[in-house]
Formats: sequence, C-alpha cells, structure tokens
Amino acid sequence: MSSNGHTGSADPIDRLRKDDVTPEAPTPGGLKAVGGVAGWLDDRTGAAKPVGYLMKKVFPEHWSFMLGEVAMYSMIICLLSGTFLTFWFVPSAGQVVYDGSYLPLRGITMSEAFRSTVDISFDIRGGLLIRQIHHWAALMFIVALSVHMLRVFFTGAFRKPREINWVIGCILSMLALIEGFAGYSLPDDLLSGTGLRAAEGFMRSVPVLGSYLSFALFDGPFPGEAIIPRLFSVHVLLLPAILVGLFTAHIGLVFVHKHTQFPGPGRTNDNVVGFPVMPVYAAKAGGFFFIVFGVIALISGLVTINPIWAYGPYDPSPVTAGSQPDWYMGFADGALRLLPGWLEFTAFGFTFSFNVMIGAILLIPVMYGLMAVYPFLEKWVTGDNREHHLLDRPRNNPTRTGLGMAGLTAYGVLMFAAGNDLMAIKLHLSINDITHILRAAFFIAPPIVFWVTKRICLSLQRKDRDLVLHGRETGRIIRTADGKFFEQHEPLDEFTRWNLVQHDPHEVLTLERATDEHGVASPTARKDKARSALSRFYFTDSINPVTPAELAAAHHDGHGHESLGAIEAGSDESRPALESAHREPPKRP
Repeated sequence: MSSNGHTGSADPIDRLRKDDVTPEAPTPGGLKAVGGVAGWLDDRTGAAKPVGYLMKKVFPEHWSFMLGEVAMYSMIICLLSGTFLTFWFVPSAGQVVYDGSYLPLRGITMSEAFRSTVDISFDIRGGLLIRQIHHWAALMFIVALSVHMLRVFFTGAFRKPREINWVIGCILSMLALIEGFAGYSLPDDLLSGTGLRAAEGFMRSVPVLGSYLSFALFDGPFPGEAIIPRLFSVHVLLLPAILVGLFTAHIGLVFVHKHTQFPGPGRTNDNVVGFPVMPVYAAKAGGFFFIVFGVIALISGLVTINPIWAYGPYDPSPVTAGSQPDWYMGFADGALRLLPGWLEFTAFGFTFSFNVMIGAILLIPVMYGLMAVYPFLEKWVTGDNREHHLLDRPRNNPTRTGLGMAGLTAYGVLMFAAGNDLMAIKLHLSINDITHILRAAFFIAPPIVFWVTKRICLSLQRKDRDLVLHGRETGRIIRTADGKFFEQHEPLDEFTRWNLVQHDPHEVLTLERATDEHGVASPTARKDKARSALSRFYFTDSINPVTPAELAAAHHDGHGHESLGAIEAGSDESRPALESAHREPPKRP
C-alpha cells in the first residue's frame, strides 16, 4: 500500500458523489391530501395569502389584553347556549294551564313562554345548566367588555389610528345592554314582566311620540301578545347579527393595525414584540377559551341565577316594589330615582315627563355618545395627529385618568341609587335622606375624585423623576474625607429607566392673536380660545419626563448622591449613552 493510499482511495469516491442529490423523505399521504385540498381551495378563493398573513400576525403578551378575549369567548358561549335554548323555548304570550313536573306551579295559568322556560329548567336534561350558562355568559360578556374598554381608555389605546375601533366598541357595549334586557324579558316571569312594564312607561315619557311608540311596539295596550315574539326576533336574530358583525369588524381592524403594546425593551411604534398567531398564540387562545368556558360552567353549576319558578308568571296585580333590574341597567334605574319630580310639567296640552325620559331614554345614548367622541376631543385639544402604538401609563396622562375616574364615580353613585329603597329598609334610614345625599354626591363626588386622582398621578410622576435623577435609596450612609455625610443611591438599569422616560412631554398650546395686523378678527378666534383653555386644563401642571440634559446635570452637580457604578454624565463618553437611553428603547442581549 502506498503511503498516500488512504487519501488516494477516498478522492475518486468523493469526486463521483459530489453531485449526488440527497432524496427528500416522502410526504405522508395525509399531509399530501391536506395540501391538495388547500391548493384546490386557494385556486378558487385566493385565500392562501391573506390566511398566511393572519397566521403570521404578532400579538404581544400582557394579562390586560386577555380582557377582550374573555368578552369574545363569552359572546361565543352565549351564541352556542342560546342556540340550544331555542330548540325548546316557545316565544308566545298565549295562555296555558301548567301541568308539568314542578308541583308548586301546577294548575296556574301562564304564558307559553313562561311554561316552556320552566320545562327547559326541570324537564329537559341539562336544560337548567344551559340556561344558567347562557345567563352567566351574558353577564361575563358585559363585564369583560366594560373592563376592556376601561383598559383601552386609561392607556390611550383609542388614539390614532384606532378611533373607529373605539367607536365600534362603544356601540357594542350599548347594544349589549339592550340585548341583555331583551333576553331576560323573554321568560315572561313576574320580574321580567315588571321590567317590561317599566320600559313601556319609559317610552310614554317621550314628548308627543311616546304613546305612539308604545302602541307600535306592543301592538296595542300593554301587555298584549305581540311583545314576546317581537323580543324573541330582536334577541335571537337582529341584535346577534349586528353584534357579530361589529365584533368581526373590530377584530379585523385589530389585524389591520399593529397591536398596541406597553413600553418596554425593544418595543417601539414601528414593531410589535410578541408571538405569531400560529402556532403559539392560537394554542394559547384555544386553551384560554376552554378556561373561560370552564369557569362559566362552574359558576353556572354552583350559583343559581334568575330562578323564574320562584317569581311565578307575570301578573300586573302583585306589588313588586322590591324588584331590581340586572346590574348593568342599575345606573339607569338609579338615575330615575334621583331625578326630581318637578321635571314633570304640562305645557301646550302635553305632559312632559323629563323626570323619567332623561334617565330612562336619554342617559344611555348620551353617555355612550360622549364616550365615542372623546378620542376626537382629545386629539383636537392636543393637536397630536401621530399614530400611537405604544400605550400610556395612566399616571403619565393625569387629566385623562382623572376624567375616567370621575366618570366611574358618577356611574357608581347612580348604581348605589338604584338600591336606595333597599338601603333604607335594611339600614332603617330615611329614603328621602338617602336620595338627597346621593343627588348631592352625583355632582360633588366626581370633581373631588378627579382632583384626588390627578394629584396622585402627579405625585407618582414626581417619584419617577426622582428615581431617574437620583436612583434607588440603598440605606447606606457614607462619610467623606471632609466630614460630610450622604446616602448612597443605586442607579436604575437602562430597562427600568426607559419605562420612566419614554413618554412624550406635554406643552400648553399658546393662543394666537385674535386679530391680524389689519385688526381683522380671525374667523377661528373663538374656537382657538376654547382649545387653548382646554389645553391649559389638560397640561398646565403636567410633569414632563427627565431629559438627557437634566440627567447629566444631576450627576455632574452631585445630585446623584454618588450613585453606585454611575457613569460620569459630564464626560464625552457618557453623553451618547444617556441620549440614546431616551431616544431608543434598550435591547435585551
């Protein structure tokens, strides 16, 4: 064997095999079939590109983003459980005599709607559980939707380009209240019948047109036999179709826009840090759906809600002064109780019952209308026309946070007012005194809460500034050579500091001259004056984030209290690092 035989024998083989192609593993038959079906569908629908885009859509991770998912899953559970109930529910006000399995009601005349609801509860296997799942899911839908809207408001997620989505959310929330009212009115029990009787009175409070509206809806005098089938159509067909359509548009706009995210390392207005829909987010969302369904099913199996057999069928003769609406209509009921009686008067031959109409008819659309226009008002005041994909910390916009808390306070006062009679009975107090106190609280409490909330936010902002400028207190006292004492402070890491300084500074808009050089008044002078006044209201006492120059001056002048490991901000090497820490978010290694 030659000395180079081992290399010489390998070279020819390598030369022969250098152009060989490694065969790919054969595709399993199942995947090949799926791929064929997918290709067939794409040829006819062109869905591959948009579906691929949706599957790659990135969603950030934060617990507050799950609130919208809870609302969506609750609505899906409502649709599924409601479909089950329609198989046995009879939407008719026709009178029958009950002879079912629930003995206390035997021999009592009732509507077919009430009879079928009792049959679902006691004679259909799993019927009572599905009824309660449907009711609890509806309540969960309204709760999750409301809290989700609060998160969007307090973090400023409604700003450009999401104003339309905020308006859609307001419409969804308002329609959810109407859908809930229509749903719990269908069984025609004593409680829901009392609610319908109140609704008929609300309609009559509309000036001039009230009686016509009532006759048109009830097809004659109250109660009639038309309201149950009409409510059924509205509850099962009309409103669900609108809700699903709005929800689809809402989710579609979420995909079109970049998802909002909280400030943090690597997060900017130009990116989204998170996970794509497939496979991570889809798996988490699917699991979370079953968690939501499981919690609702557990509550429904353990906690009774709307036991109509205890109320009995609707009869206008019993006294039902202690009846209360579902909680989400409580604020409107409270407004009715607080409005003074002198708002009802007669003029031009008509009776104007504004003491009823304001709370029962106007309150809900006015409240949601104000919520819907708020993004446009704030944009007009600030003059900010930029796109915002990073969320605000509530403390960094004290006026908006204070306004939100003031609105919640007014809502809470109205909710308490809805139970003024029960509070008077249980606490042995005068109902008149409770009503007067709540009337005063409706006007006094919101401004106080606004002021306190704004002061808290400003205090938190001052604390953030102090942390950025001086670092954290360590509790270690150091004595210098010349006998001075100071406490050592530990500087913040760049990730923590970024979250405290990344928000935009606020400036009060200056009012331009009301007249030009020729003394001609500006056509927009009045509007500009109002905008300037609102700008002062928003930003006069705002506390802006620490600038690189302020941070450098604090360390250079010794205000940093000899921060441990702090860079010498006055040196040329340190200034670029300080400035970049304010301009760009730090990146994790």
